[in-house]
Amino acid sequence: MKTQLLTLSEYHVWAFQSLYRALLPMSEDHYRADCGLFFKSVHGTLNHLLVGDRVWFGRFAEEPYAVDGLDQELESDRNELEQALCAHSYHWRNWIDKQSAHRLDADISYTNMSGALFNNPCAATLLHVFNHASHHRGQISAAITQFGYRAPELDLINFLRSQSGAPTP
Repeated sequence: MKTQLLTLSEYHVWAFQSLYRALLPMSEDHYRADCGLFFKSVHGTLNHLLVGDRVWFGRFAEEPYAVDGLDQELESDRNELEQALCAHSYHWRNWIDKQSAHRLDADISYTNMSGALFNNPCAATLLHVFNHASHHRGQISAAITQFGYRAPELDLINFLRSQSGAPTP
């Protein structure tokens, strides 16, 4: 399981980098426009992804990260948000790499933002973190195409092919 989690952590970084390359031509107006996403805009959704990554990482690292809400704006500047999100996504690989198989097979105990205590399987909860990010990157991809820009191809298989040197579409 550790190998798969390391792969997903590397995919997590790659997918954010790929998404940001696709966002380069997007105008500031489109980037900040309410386009019907749960967190309204591309910017709002990216901020949510940073919030989520930091909150979940704090739970795994046993260093809770406090926020006012899942929609809290951590970075108002587009470029600073990109740097923060891409830099933070690297932490997962380092954390997973340091864990024993026993730790990854054990439960993680954490308190959610409402104060409720949970115990969930560590590895499965890590899968949730990566799946959650994929969900929102997909929403952003839809928004990109809504505005007439080309969405990135973020399928896991494209990442795997890029790592093996195989051509991607």
